[in-house]
Amino acid sequence: MKYSLRQVQIFLSAAHYQSISKAAKELSMSQSAASEALKTLERQFDMQLFDRVGKTLRLNEFGKSIRPQAQALLDQARDLEAAMMRHSGVGGLKIGATLSIGNYLAINLLADFIDRHPHAKTTLHVANTTHIQRMIHNFELDVGLIEGEINDDELESILWREDELVVFCSPGHPLAKKGQLDNSDIETVPWIVREPGSGTRQAFDWAMHRHLSRLNIRLELQHTEAIKRAVEANLGIGCLSAVTLQEAFKRGSLVPLAIPGYSFERNFYLVLHKRKYRSTGIEQWIEQCMNFC
Repeated sequence: MKYSLRQVQIFLSAAHYQSISKAAKELSMSQSAASEALKTLERQFDMQLFDRVGKTLRLNEFGKSIRPQAQALLDQARDLEAAMMRHSGVGGLKIGATLSIGNYLAINLLADFIDRHPHAKTTLHVANTTHIQRMIHNFELDVGLIEGEINDDELESILWREDELVVFCSPGHPLAKKGQLDNSDIETVPWIVREPGSGTRQAFDWAMHRHLSRLNIRLELQHTEAIKRAVEANLGIGCLSAVTLQEAFKRGSLVPLAIPGYSFERNFYLVLHKRKYRSTGIEQWIEQCMNFC
């Protein structure tokens, strides 16, 4: 074999950081050793993987084409190592989840997974839909749980479960007694919503597409809890996933509002890179998600 797994590691790390010095630091080796290993790999096959601009490395088209295969090879090697070291087929697992899912569903899923596979090194990264998609695309995450539609041909989405957005206000808001909004209310009341790029905002904009140019968006916030606190403070009304509001509705700190004639239904998805090697850990995580009630 004309290459080593170490060279593959260096190639993937350099592709991720676009820097040989950062790649060397991550892999606990000297910059000169990392640089020489990468150059040796290119010389052995008479190829070039990067365009070099000063100290910055940028993957060329050939480098991009072999990156998924290199990542799959390294993932399989890590799985084999984990199996030999722990006598288990489940190695590391890097999970991504959007905020609504990550804060209200993924934690319980992760707890069950760790309970079943206590030796597996498992991490959870929580961010909005756009960010999770980008990390899956770059092989920085193994699998994602998202609440929005994907727009990347390199990614595969698997329908996971149904969800619904709910409009809500504080108990002291004038609309609380009315219990619903009409078209006039929709365009006059101040809204407190998620930021663009989130799956929740995508679903909200779709449901409200007839009114988008006339909506009074008072605040755009990244976190569901911040939106709930702002609505409780009577700064406006909000719209979030039903799974994030159950406890608040039970306590009576927030009140649901109906909007007759509008659909706020949507779906949650599992998302993976199409060329990602599906390790035992990934397959078992998918199975666990699909069986989650």
